[in-house]
Amino acid sequence: MELTIDRLSKQFQNKIAVDRVSLRLTPGVTGLLGPNGAGKTTLMRLLCGILKPTAGSVSFDGADVSAEEYRAILGYLPQDFGYYPDFTGLDFLLYMAALKGLGKSQARRRGLELLDMVGLADVYKKKVKTYSGGMRQRLGIAQALLNDPALLVLDEPTAGLDPRERVRFRELIASLGRDSVVLLSTHIVSDVEHIAGRVLIMRGGQIVRDGAWDKHEDLEKFYLAQFGEEADHA
Repeated sequence: MELTIDRLSKQFQNKIAVDRVSLRLTPGVTGLLGPNGAGKTTLMRLLCGILKPTAGSVSFDGADVSAEEYRAILGYLPQDFGYYPDFTGLDFLLYMAALKGLGKSQARRRGLELLDMVGLADVYKKKVKTYSGGMRQRLGIAQALLNDPALLVLDEPTAGLDPRERVRFRELIASLGRDSVVLLSTHIVSDVEHIAGRVLIMRGGQIVRDGAWDKHEDLEKFYLAQFGEEADHA
């Protein structure tokens, strides 16, 4: 099980947002850090097939990012995911499950299971517009897991969660990394420090650091020393 990124680039007019990135990711949690404008979100959108690269390729176990087999194994939580305010929590998951090709009975069973997992079982009949920001974020995490993805791409998954919820979801993400390739981008350095076995640091569209992190070192201190006022952290 391997995500292969080969010399991936994306240029917008005169700006190179992702610059010849090559990586191989295997099961486990990989953290992605970098200041605003580093290219993190663009990279994640390329990995999810939302943007087409200017050059390079992305594949998972040989399936190209544009292939149906790739989409079938992908779970994605964007930084700002769209939701339908008049849908109930369960209706939203059933709608997303239909887009992912899940059958009705499977979708309902999986949807209820995930709502319980993310702590929304008691409000699944309530409309999403009544949810708090943290509740909507938990719903977004649930939709990313609907198809039991082998590749999970998470852009700020713990944004809007209170400290207790953040710890809970760090543990969930860590458990998912046992059987899936998980790429976690966040401004919360401590989330990466606690659960990522591998840390990528991005700057100017390039990966400037890639490797395991020594748990005895202070990642946030290192990150701030590297980027100073550029660092966007919480």
